[in-house]
This record gives sequence, structure tokens and C-alpha cells, in this order.
Amino acid sequence: MAQINKSSDYFNTVLYTGNGTADRTVTGVGFQPQLLWIKERSNVSTHSLTDIVRGASKRLQCATTDAEFDTGTDNVKSFDSDGFTLGTGGQVNENTQTYVSWNWLANGTGASNTDGSITSTVSANTTSGFSIVSYTGTGSAGTVGHGLGVAPRMIIVKLRSSTGNWQVYHQSLGNTKAIPLNTTDTTVTDSGFWNNTSPTSSVFSLGTGYADNTNSNGGTYIAYCFAEKKGFSKFGSYTGNGNADGSFIFTGFSPSFVMVKNTSRSQDWTIHDIKRDTYNLGVNLLRPNLSNAEATFGAIDILSNGFKARTDSAHINYSGDSYIYMAFAESPLVGTNNIPAVAR
Repeated sequence: MAQINKSSDYFNTVLYTGNGTADRTVTGVGFQPQLLWIKERSNVSTHSLTDIVRGASKRLQCATTDAEFDTGTDNVKSFDSDGFTLGTGGQVNENTQTYVSWNWLANGTGASNTDGSITSTVSANTTSGFSIVSYTGTGSAGTVGHGLGVAPRMIIVKLRSSTGNWQVYHQSLGNTKAIPLNTTDTTVTDSGFWNNTSPTSSVFSLGTGYADNTNSNGGTYIAYCFAEKKGFSKFGSYTGNGNADGSFIFTGFSPSFVMVKNTSRSQDWTIHDIKRDTYNLGVNLLRPNLSNAEATFGAIDILSNGFKARTDSAHINYSGDSYIYMAFAESPLVGTNNIPAVAR
């Protein structure tokens, strides 16, 4: 199995300032990004997700239920060898406004996958455990190939052709539940999401209920699938302790990106990263379910082997509440990398 020696070869965060002009190039990603998740930090503007399988101009917005729309030249115009080129759209390139782009490497524009009962188009990076999966729903229980070779721990699904919630599978919640990315809602239990069946090394399962969200007949979907890779990515859960000396979550690496959701009560999703917060405490907060500008609220410490809540706020550390998270490493402690990560 291939090892990851440099995390930023597969996931990286880049900050930039918009200039409002066409053909604005952003560099410094370190690879050709194939999933771009862009958020305007300094102003109200919804999150913009673009991937190489759907095409650069096709945008989805994770703070809304909106269908995919083609922005023409206003959104991402191309995925480049060390970054991306933007048009003039305000969600990605408003003059003087600041932005963050979270970037993942997949494996090109995708290829047909017939591992499941529903044929999919898959761009899979088996080294980093990330794949982009496009499929068309049938309205009947079925399976979809994801191309990772190991079972994904987290899957984010969005109906592209019509309105519908973003639905998230997370191993810590189990195969009977989903949780929407675009709202503050807690989990919903229904066999219709994943057919009460956990993903395997080749496919994930779809049910028939809540079909508009995961499997409507003739609906087109995109799924972002994440498998756990030792020293690079972690998808887990923890229980809050309601204390400013908060819960410590061991990941086995120093995280560069952490996304958290309270699954016990209605609360925002939260994202912290080490590019927007260059030292502890991490207080610059973005929320995938909101279009709000970046807020300074709710601190975490990024440590050498995990992260620690430094607030009793319900969005990250309410006493007795359950939380799920996804985290990616700044520097892996596997492969040929033998320099230990340190807390900031």
C-alpha cells in the first residue's frame, strides 16, 4: 500500500484575495486540485464546491439545497497544475475580499465504474483515500462503486439536478442514519439513505426513502467519499465535557483541517484550519451550513497528535453531547517522514 510522505501533496489549504478580474490565477496548492471548496471569508457568500468530474464551471453550494448550476466564466474556469483560474464571480473573486480554498487531489476526470448495481463515474485517489463519484439514481435500492479499494468512513452526497439536502454518511453514526451538511439539524434515522448497509471496499449502498436526497429516479448526484489513511486522515467521534479545558481528540497527527458537528442537538457545522489560524488558539470559524463571513468564536488547540476544545460552547464541547469530525494532517507520521509534528 502506498504511503503518504507529504500531506500537502494530497490536501492543502490556500488563502487568497480577490481582484474582480477575469482569469485570476491562484497558485501554491502544490498539485492540480480536483475538488475545490471555496469560501469568501470577509463577506457574506455561500460556500462554492467545484470538482473535476462535473467540470470547472459547475457549482454546488453546501449552505443551500440548490441544484447545481453552470456559472459559465464567473466561477472556477480551470484546474491548473499548481492551483486554479477564476472568473469574476463574487463567490470566488470579488475585488479586495479574502477567501479560503480547501483543495483535494483525486485522479483526473474519472472513469466508468461498474462495481455497483448503478454504474458510476469515479475519480479515485487510493493513496489518500478520496474519490469523487457521479451517478444517476434509480429510485430502487442499489449500490454504487466508489473506487477506493477500502470502505469509506465518510460520504457526502448532493443531488445535482434538483433541490435537496446534502446528506452525510459517517461511520461513527452507523448505516441507519444521515446528517445534513446544509443545516444545523441532528441525525435522521431511515433505511432510505444507505439501505441500512455499511459501505464495503468497493461500493456504498442506497435505499429508497428520502430518495430526493440520495437516490431519486433519474436524479443526478455527486458523492465525495473519504477513507481513513493512517497518519493522514481521521474520521471519528467524541463526547463533550462542557469545560474550557475541553475534550482532547487523538488523531495520530497534527491536523491542518478539522470539521466538527454536534450530533446530539441543533448546532452549526464548524471548520478550523491552520492557514487561517497560524497559532493557537484557533478562533477563526467558518460554518458550512451558513453563508456568514468568518467569525471569531469557539476556540480549539491544534496539537501535535490531535486537537483539543478550549470552550464549553455547544457547537464543539457541550457536556455529554456527541460529536463527529473529519481531520486531515499537516504532516504525517508515517512513510519516510520522520520529523515529529509539534503543537503551534
